[in-house]
Amino acid sequence: MQYIIPTIVGVLALAIGILLGVFMRKKIAESKIGSAEEEASRIRLDAKRDAETLKKEAIVSANEEALRIKTETEKECKERRNEVQRQERRIQQKEDNLDRKSDNLDKKDELLNKKIKENEQKSEKLDAIRAEQEELLQKISQMSVEEARESLLKRVEDDARHDMAVRLNELETEYKETAEEKARDIVSLAIQRCAADSVAEATVSVVDLPNDEMKGRIIGREGRNIRAIETLTGVDLIIDDTPEAITISTFDPVRREIARLALEKLISDGRIHPSRIEEMVEKSRKEVEAIIKKEGEQAVIETGIHGLNHELVRILGRLRFRTSYGQNVLRHSVEVAHIAGMIASELGIDPVLARRAGLLHDIGKAMTHEIDGSHVQIGVDIARKYKESKEVVHAIEAHHGDVEAKTVIAVIVQAADAVSAARPGARRENLESYIKRLQKLEEIATSFNGTEKAFAIQAGREVRIMVKPEAVSDDDMVFLARDIAKKIESELEYPGQIKVNLIRETRSFDYAK
Repeated sequence: MQYIIPTIVGVLALAIGILLGVFMRKKIAESKIGSAEEEASRIRLDAKRDAETLKKEAIVSANEEALRIKTETEKECKERRNEVQRQERRIQQKEDNLDRKSDNLDKKDELLNKKIKENEQKSEKLDAIRAEQEELLQKISQMSVEEARESLLKRVEDDARHDMAVRLNELETEYKETAEEKARDIVSLAIQRCAADSVAEATVSVVDLPNDEMKGRIIGREGRNIRAIETLTGVDLIIDDTPEAITISTFDPVRREIARLALEKLISDGRIHPSRIEEMVEKSRKEVEAIIKKEGEQAVIETGIHGLNHELVRILGRLRFRTSYGQNVLRHSVEVAHIAGMIASELGIDPVLARRAGLLHDIGKAMTHEIDGSHVQIGVDIARKYKESKEVVHAIEAHHGDVEAKTVIAVIVQAADAVSAARPGARRENLESYIKRLQKLEEIATSFNGTEKAFAIQAGREVRIMVKPEAVSDDDMVFLARDIAKKIESELEYPGQIKVNLIRETRSFDYAK
């Protein structure tokens, strides 16, 4: 019994505890259910508010997009409408133009038909007049037109054949006697003609400076440096406002080259004072003398001339610093020597003698700044001084026509000098004189009857002439071209030769209706 009561009490306590636990769990569960319902209500409200917000935003965005699409659509429609209007205006203009052209074509067609009828009437009248004249001529001459034509042609042909035979016999006899001499004269004289305009020779050189401060150093204290340079070299130094440059002026190209080299050495060295200037000028003078000697020897070797006096070689080298009309005189002399040698070879003359005369023909230009007189006379005196042959001296004397050329060598040197000076690019030509020459060429070509237009092309080496087909026949073309060429030769000076190109063109047209 002592264990039953505690057991019962324990059981009851356990039952009560269980009941209390169940009750408390129920209360807790009911509390949680209420909280969950409140949270669910709150979430539903938040979701509803968010949905309303999204709905409003979507509506606003949709309205904006619709407005944008509407605006773009209206803009595109407006542009297309404008384009359609432009196309309509363009089409309307084209229609108006076509209407005007159609009216003009109708008027021209009527005028053309009228002229055709008039020409047909005139043609009928001309045929009638021609028939009357032919009948009249037949009555007068008692011959038909064909018989008269054949008789006249036979008589002219017989006379022409007789005259031709006589002339050919005379020419054959004459050319047999003087064929060799005439051939040489023709080949030599055919290439003498030239045209070269005078332009100023270069008399200044420009020396570049690293900076404008160098001008003051070159002038020196109280001008002692510039006076020393001018005294030692014999040139004028022009120091003006030109930035970073000094101009050397003198008519002697050798002195100008010495001064230029000396100035460049002084500027490079940086030490500029009278004693240093004297040293650099002397050094530059020796360099120029070496260049002169080397250039003269090179020219002699290049032309294949032997036995030339060494002093003459040195004078020849001075031409390296001489220009004429923009052409270097030494290169011009070498070129003349080669051309003269080739012409002499073609004519059967001594080519070495021709090259020698060609190389020395302008030797006087090397001394024109030291000796008074023309370069021709100076060259003759130099050649005689160094025992050159009479043929060479005469060629030098006659190469500009100062005296009459009496030897073939002199004529060859004249021709070679002209060819070297007149070839394209050899010398500067005044633009105004060049244009005047082309204009004169076209004027000569159009001065003949039957010529319509003339065009000077290929820098004046060809003149293309359009002739009137109704005024110039195919047979007349040959004689007209020859007459134009003769007049060009007599009235115009030009280098080389000019091609006279005549064009006769006949065009016929009609309209398909």
